[in-house]
Amino acid sequence: MMKIEKTQGLIAAPPTGFHPDGAIDLDVIAPLAQHMQRQGVVGVFVNGTTGEGLSLSTEERERLAAEWRKALPAGMKLFVHVGHHSLVESARLARHAQAIGADAIATLAPGFFKPVGIDGLVEWCVPIAAAAPNLPFYFYHIPSMNGVHAAMARFLPCAATRIPTLAGIKFTFEAMSDYHEALRLDNGRFDVLWGRDEMLLSALATGATGGVGSTYSVIAPLYLELIAAFQCGDLEAARDYQAQSIAFINRLVASGNFFAALKAELRAQGVPIAPAVRLPLAAPAFAQ
Repeated sequence: MMKIEKTQGLIAAPPTGFHPDGAIDLDVIAPLAQHMQRQGVVGVFVNGTTGEGLSLSTEERERLAAEWRKALPAGMKLFVHVGHHSLVESARLARHAQAIGADAIATLAPGFFKPVGIDGLVEWCVPIAAAAPNLPFYFYHIPSMNGVHAAMARFLPCAATRIPTLAGIKFTFEAMSDYHEALRLDNGRFDVLWGRDEMLLSALATGATGGVGSTYSVIAPLYLELIAAFQCGDLEAARDYQAQSIAFINRLVASGNFFAALKAELRAQGVPIAPAVRLPLAAPAFAQ
């Protein structure tokens, strides 16, 4: 069984850049990687929701992951999302992630034909994890996007019996009781990464030590101040930082397309990324 290292700090989920013709922009990855280092995050989670991963081809995702591996500064971790509606393609992405030297893989459940129950979900994950036997495996829990609702506190002990590389969960859901229970399983054995930026303070109070988030790409210093305030017992300051984060996220959402707005924020911070998104997402007026 693989030794689990708990994530301490923030993992940014960066967006994918696109050229005007819709092709992926690999040239933006190096400046993005340097920007992430300046933000103070400890790693990146690529090809996930923020990266529009499920709108990309398998080949595009492989090229993006490989370029991120080359561009990331030493010491920063690379989490590669390998989820796909095809088990064959997901396993291929997992093998590729291991081949390029990724630090971990994650997969979500398919949202069209859905796994049935905890056993079905474990059955789906087993061959994906097995395709990268040397990498820590995380399940990406995001029911708001794929409609797959399962208790992670039940999934983890079942999956652990069949997935020797199981490290934990990327927990992107508001079920705090399930999150709390998953954190405490087996004396806190699993790395349960919090995935809702606007609720980070709540997760810290529950026991979170690491998180994955979109807005860590642009305002990570604010969240690091939040964490520091919480750790010092200054709850009033921590609440204020969380309120600032919520206001920022609300502004991105109000733009009409969160992902395009996030890229516009990155561009304003000096990263040469266009606000273009891929269909079926529709770019708001400011990005057209």
